[in-house]
Amino acid sequence: MVKKNVFLRFGMLFLFAFLLIFVSACSSDTTTKEESPSTTEQPKEAAKEEPKEEPKEPIKIGVLASLSGALEAYGKQTVNGFELGLQYATGGTMEVNGRKIEFVVEDTETKPEVAIKKATKLLEEDKVDFIVGSSSSGDTLAVLPLAEEYEKIMVVEPAVADSITGSEWNKYVFRTARNSSQDAVAGAAAIAKEGVKIATLAPDYAFGRDGVAAFKDAAIKLGADIVHEEYADPAATDFTSNIQKIIEAKPDYLFVVWAGANSPWNQIADMKVQEKGIKISTGAPDIAALKTMQALVGMEGFTVYHHTLPNNDINKWLVEEHKAKFNGEVPDLFTPGGMNAAIAIVEALKKTNGDTDTDTLISTMEGMSFETPKGTMTFRPEDHQALQTLYAIRLEMVDGFDYPVPVLIRELTPEETAPPILN
Repeated sequence: MVKKNVFLRFGMLFLFAFLLIFVSACSSDTTTKEESPSTTEQPKEAAKEEPKEEPKEPIKIGVLASLSGALEAYGKQTVNGFELGLQYATGGTMEVNGRKIEFVVEDTETKPEVAIKKATKLLEEDKVDFIVGSSSSGDTLAVLPLAEEYEKIMVVEPAVADSITGSEWNKYVFRTARNSSQDAVAGAAAIAKEGVKIATLAPDYAFGRDGVAAFKDAAIKLGADIVHEEYADPAATDFTSNIQKIIEAKPDYLFVVWAGANSPWNQIADMKVQEKGIKISTGAPDIAALKTMQALVGMEGFTVYHHTLPNNDINKWLVEEHKAKFNGEVPDLFTPGGMNAAIAIVEALKKTNGDTDTDTLISTMEGMSFETPKGTMTFRPEDHQALQTLYAIRLEMVDGFDYPVPVLIRELTPEETAPPILN
């Protein structure tokens, strides 16, 4: 009996031990099966993650400039200013609302037929959203119809012919450059008054003829008498016959409208025009031309820009950054114009959150004010001409400069120099 009980107890213990092993084994299998799905499910979790956002299309700007030809210096100044303007306006990011800004520069060679070809390439091949340019009024007038045909905004800089925002204007044209009438108001304010006799000298193309026409209108309103108009070949290097005709007209003043490296200043001095009682007045040109104007110290006129004239933080930034980027050189006559064009485009894009739809941009830019190295500028809604400050100046020799410097007489306000609406 005892043996039977022992056997029974031993059997029960054995059975209990077997059950423990079986349960343990089942428990181990269950754990493995439960862990296995979590391993296979992890890729499913990764698949649920949001896909990365595709990069936004870049904003493309085509810049037309005279990088060769008579206006080469002006073209290079404009391009330098434009690049700095993009950096300034975007805070160095070169993007707006996540869209990178790219720009392509094309040389018009200061030839209208080349300007048309290069603009067409920018619009058709590069698919630009904006066109900026150009250095020559002739080049610019040739390209204006393309802006309308392709329905793209053209920001005109630095061409000044009145007809650009006058008879040849279309709604896609915005101009940060001043126009001939603004120059004329400034020039006339410096010399024109009742009974004063004035002769003019200008290159024989749209820039020169529009400039003289606008000056005449402003000067006559102030009581002056225009006694002679002289137009010279834009590519001329000898102005002897032109200057002789002016001397023979015996004006009190000679008002000169000129652009380009082939300026008449040396011959005006050589022919002793001022010693014959004829005072010279003009818009003070770029630094290279100012260096040829030693004989004109004391002349009163106006200027679009000299880096010493505007007193604001943006101009200070421009001067410092230009020196740093271009081997210590200061910005020149048309450098701020390039910067103004870039700032205007970026400010418009900021307001549209990077939208480059042309109609949206037009409605945004009409009446838009923006800050520049020359102070506040505003696109007039009626003709998209930027109203801006110009400077009445006197040429003087100043310590630290090896050329006559435009010294400020007074600022001519945007309201004061606002040109007539001609479109």
